[in-house]
Amino acid sequence: MEHIHAGKVRDLYRDGEDILLVASDRISVYDVVLPTPIPGKGALLTQLSNWWFERFRDVVPNHVVSTTDVPAEFAGRAVRCRPLKMVAVECIARGYLAGLGLREYQKYGTVSGVALPPGLEEGSKLPEPIFTPTTKATEGHDEFITFEDVVKQEGRETAERLRELTLDVYRRGAEHAAAQGIIVADTKLEFGWDTAGVLTLGDEVLTSDSSRFWPADQWEPGRPQYAFDKQFVREWASSTDWDKTDPGPEIPAGVVEATRRRYTEAYERITGHTWDA
Repeated sequence: MEHIHAGKVRDLYRDGEDILLVASDRISVYDVVLPTPIPGKGALLTQLSNWWFERFRDVVPNHVVSTTDVPAEFAGRAVRCRPLKMVAVECIARGYLAGLGLREYQKYGTVSGVALPPGLEEGSKLPEPIFTPTTKATEGHDEFITFEDVVKQEGRETAERLRELTLDVYRRGAEHAAAQGIIVADTKLEFGWDTAGVLTLGDEVLTSDSSRFWPADQWEPGRPQYAFDKQFVREWASSTDWDKTDPGPEIPAGVVEATRRRYTEAYERITGHTWDA
């Protein structure tokens, strides 16, 4: 087994013809991995992704080969996958206005070139979900691009399919989560081509690292929302005097435990399973 890549949160290993995708307990904010892990986070992300991958099998092919045929030391937080040639686009669907989308809207009235109605506030629900792709930066920050930029990079047929799949997965996921009292404000998906040339969903799907999850009964536009995701850590980090460059600050024990509770609650509400790890 060969270690071939270390990402901010996940490590990749080559094992024969397969790839092992292993989620760590690391957490990153503002593109910096913080020195303090969140215990159990890797397993929570992996198990939630696995639950969604199975649920979306009728929507789009995914990269999962096995969720159990992994080395014992990675059990629960690794997936055996098919290798993919990844599309160099972060495919983001937004149903609510938050984060970088809010900041672009406040400046230009658009997000990734999509014009939005005037008068929206932080946390506002959009008239309909929108596709707001970004670059996939290997260094530095991802940047918003327009749908036409994706067309130029990937071709119109692929760009339209990426938009269609991203919005379909988002809508279906948001509908299920809403029935469990969770708003999915936005989510990021990644796609790649398998060896047969089929566009395939990879990486992770609708997790607390790749999405904004808000409790529906506390949603109130015009202010920051209570978050079941790493926005809680972003807000803590922003309250310090950290300049958002490496190295990041140690996370206090109370923030670590609160973050773990939020990730756990999102998993339990969405899947209906009790987290006992």
